[in-house]
Amino acid sequence: MDGKWVWTFLLLILLISCAKPKEEPLNIILIHVDDLGWADIQPFGSDFYETPNLNRLAQEGTLFTNSYAAAAICSPTRAALLTGKYPARLGITDWIRAKFQGYSTSGELGEYEEFEGRPLETPKIQGYLPLEEETIAERMKKLGYHTLHLGKWHLGEEGFHPEDQGFDVNIGGNDLGQPPSYFDPYQAAQPREFYEMKNLPPREKGEFLTDRESDELVQFIENTEGPFFVHWAPYAVHTPIMGPPDLVSKYEEKEKGVQNNPEYAALIENLDFNIGKLMEYLNEKGLRENTLLIFTSDNGGLIGNPDKPVTVNLGLRSQKGFPYEGGIRVPTIVSLPGIIPQGKEIEVPIITMDWIPTILEFVGLKSSDSELEGKSLKGLLTEKGELAERDLFWHFPHYRETTVIPYSIIRSGDWKLIHYYETGMDELFNLANDREEKNNLFNEESEIANELQAKLDQWLIDTKARMPIEKKNESEEI
Repeated sequence: MDGKWVWTFLLLILLISCAKPKEEPLNIILIHVDDLGWADIQPFGSDFYETPNLNRLAQEGTLFTNSYAAAAICSPTRAALLTGKYPARLGITDWIRAKFQGYSTSGELGEYEEFEGRPLETPKIQGYLPLEEETIAERMKKLGYHTLHLGKWHLGEEGFHPEDQGFDVNIGGNDLGQPPSYFDPYQAAQPREFYEMKNLPPREKGEFLTDRESDELVQFIENTEGPFFVHWAPYAVHTPIMGPPDLVSKYEEKEKGVQNNPEYAALIENLDFNIGKLMEYLNEKGLRENTLLIFTSDNGGLIGNPDKPVTVNLGLRSQKGFPYEGGIRVPTIVSLPGIIPQGKEIEVPIITMDWIPTILEFVGLKSSDSELEGKSLKGLLTEKGELAERDLFWHFPHYRETTVIPYSIIRSGDWKLIHYYETGMDELFNLANDREEKNNLFNEESEIANELQAKLDQWLIDTKARMPIEKKNESEEI
């Protein structure tokens, strides 16, 4: 062979051998737990519940210590997670099926619910996630991802389920807000049609629901070719509070702390076990280092009856449904081995809407969508950027029994203003030195309160938020 061609051939071989191998697309698993409180897992301070697998996930990833749900209740946060928009903009500001709050499938503006003995009429909510909204699943499908919704949906009736909103596969998701039972056949004592979890037929009598969910998740990944996006929304740890009997017995015998509910502890440890099962599967299949894992919750923990609390949000005030930190601050862990630092804590405040731009940037698409109201956290997570300081907002224009009155919130820096729509009740806290919100500074720091109120008022206008209104006197109606 001619010497010239020999050298050409050798050069070609060298170039091929040195070529950079094609990178595999990143897989995404977003675990969105139901009602998991701020301190309901050991990495965030639980002194009773045992979560060894989440401990490992925290050691392998990064914790956000100021992570917020978009609302203190489920449906609004779930809508925000899927769309990247504030619940106030979507009109989904209470949980769907909240008929006592004026639920209607049309959610027309100008319709209000009247509460006897209360000074305000509250707006009816948007009763489903509109199909016109582009969900994270629809965005991922455009990028070639196979999409799975697993578990709780609670964003509308038939026609507005996950398979109508961009998910290739839906297992368990309909308008159900909680499981009738955690034990197969997953039926209530008096079964009703809408209590049936979609595409999750009975399989083995007595099987625990979260065990079944993780099996379905592993099977989906096993049968999927190409990159996948999974929205795993466990029904746990929502009511009814029940756990595998062996774990309940374990916690009944364990020395009690401030948190001391054996059934709830068993529910949490079982969730932890199944997250561990997922992590082991990813490791065995060589997928762990190519899968972004996000673990978070849809609102704060439920205390319920204070004489026998479901949980206690250690170090925070109050619980699910309330405007205090115990209602909106949630545990959050993010892990991607080799990319996201291990064992790190980030104090920067973040919120539910941040997950869509974060995921999009991790898969190589820096979003320019002006409708997205969150910010990408990739720079923070990879230590290659910072997040500009911003204000965060919440809006709950509803009554909840006798304990919660309509409110809106702004967090600006360390300051948090809670504006109540019944007069004379506003609260101002400095979270830097008062995380338990014990010291109301509204009167002492009136200038700061007024500044925050002005920002909040403008945000409510910008989002076209549905507002409570004062009732008309009978004399005014004549």
